[in-house]
Amino acid sequence: MSRLAVITALRASDLGAAVDDLTAYLARCGFAVGERVADADAILVWADERLPDDVIADLQSSSVPVLFGGATLEAHLDRPAMADAAGVVAGRATPRHEIRLRTEPGGDEIIVTDRWLELDKTLDDVEVLATAMTGLATHAVMTWRPATHVGLLTTGTEPATLRDPRVQRLIHRWLRRALGVSDGPPIRVGILGYGAIGHEHSAAIAAVDGLVLAGVCDKSPERIAAARTLAPDVTAYDDGDALLASPDLDLVVVSTPPNTHAEWALRAIAAGKHVVVEKPFCLTTAEADEMIAAASAAGRSISVYQNRRWDADYLTVKRLIRSCAIGEVFHYESFVGGYGHPCNFWHSDEEVSGGAVYDWGSHFLDWILDLLPQPVASVTAAAHKRRWYDVTNADHSRVTIAFDDGAEAEFVHSDLAAAMKPKWYVLGTEGAIVGHWRHERVVSRSAIGTLVEDPLAASESPARITLHAPDGSVTDVAIAPAPRVPFHRELADHLLSGAPMSVTAAGSRRNISVMEAATASAREGGRPVVPL
Repeated sequence: MSRLAVITALRASDLGAAVDDLTAYLARCGFAVGERVADADAILVWADERLPDDVIADLQSSSVPVLFGGATLEAHLDRPAMADAAGVVAGRATPRHEIRLRTEPGGDEIIVTDRWLELDKTLDDVEVLATAMTGLATHAVMTWRPATHVGLLTTGTEPATLRDPRVQRLIHRWLRRALGVSDGPPIRVGILGYGAIGHEHSAAIAAVDGLVLAGVCDKSPERIAAARTLAPDVTAYDDGDALLASPDLDLVVVSTPPNTHAEWALRAIAAGKHVVVEKPFCLTTAEADEMIAAASAAGRSISVYQNRRWDADYLTVKRLIRSCAIGEVFHYESFVGGYGHPCNFWHSDEEVSGGAVYDWGSHFLDWILDLLPQPVASVTAAAHKRRWYDVTNADHSRVTIAFDDGAEAEFVHSDLAAAMKPKWYVLGTEGAIVGHWRHERVVSRSAIGTLVEDPLAASESPARITLHAPDGSVTDVAIAPAPRVPFHRELADHLLSGAPMSVTAAGSRRNISVMEAATASAREGGRPVVPL
């Protein structure tokens, strides 16, 4: 375990708290975090005022990697030794604005709102790991100079920047690079069941350094052919056991129907594979506990592909709530649906899917539990079967969660909603957030050139988010683009470098416990049920 010394000299307490969050993330990555420079394998410095002379002396005498972040270099421009050691010539400090950080080829474009110190020049022996542009000029923003063991991150003066998972990942990658820790060979991935989500996994795997698609299993030749449109040389299997037995795979994506997730995940773990399970994780908490225990005993990773954790509109709602834009959240409502026949695939078969609560609830209830991490006191639910008798899922369902601190949350999924409720309706002690469904149409031409308009399902468009203040004012909130293939990037970092994942098996188990409790409550006339 590498030892990381963290040194701060900050006037702003909220920035200090954000540095604490960053170092907590690095601790979860496996670093032993402390303050003693003499014992450290690497040093992280975040300052917006002058460091004491004795600290400067300790840093100058240290031979381990040092990263000066935020306004540290700017606060020490009268001491050219810091810039000289970093191998840079500092320019001007920019005003606070939207910055687009571009990392190494194949990496992220990270958009933050912050200020930064432009670097007008870097020496030839300085490695540039991230850049940003001012006008037509590209400037280094993150650097590493092996000859002097000194690096810079010239932005990070805003708490939100340090709490951005992509920035945290960038700093973790810098530390590993500076310490000479390599990732090793790529993780070889096999997909078990190449259904509707198969292309999404395949494209994401191709876009992430550290992952490679090595196998696809499906009984349908048509689906194998579809897989090969993105990965022409992938090895194909028509038998799941053969895929699991392959020594050429390190990880298996279980993309079979939900009532088989636990069975296949356990078999994959027994075969020595890491596992990613499609949502829902499984159908019961007993299955979740068995999978988690088996993975732990085998030293394998298990996670759930909660892809909508990174939906652009959800990230906007999460940012507003996390920044206390509406104070303390005490009432939360969410809705999805409309008026129309459910799909005729297994999603609408309760025995296979777990029921209506497990379908969209895999996303909407996951959002609730991600935003409200406090303990759940009880769950109540209701389910109606009124019209669509050719499928077994409920036509209309409602789940209400009561939390220990008195907060409450509700999720409604309906195929009988001729009038739609907002996607989100969130009340806090200092305001409210509303997510408004958008009804878009895809415009194209027919084969003979006439205009064709197809309605796009509201659930596939990001909601319009409004922020409501106590004085009655309403603000349309800008929605930043969603990050590119974030789950698969986290997966590669987790398996290759020990970085934590946003979606944990324990968190997914919590979601299953709520959905299982909701199913029991609806079956028993709305009786409050305490999740297992």
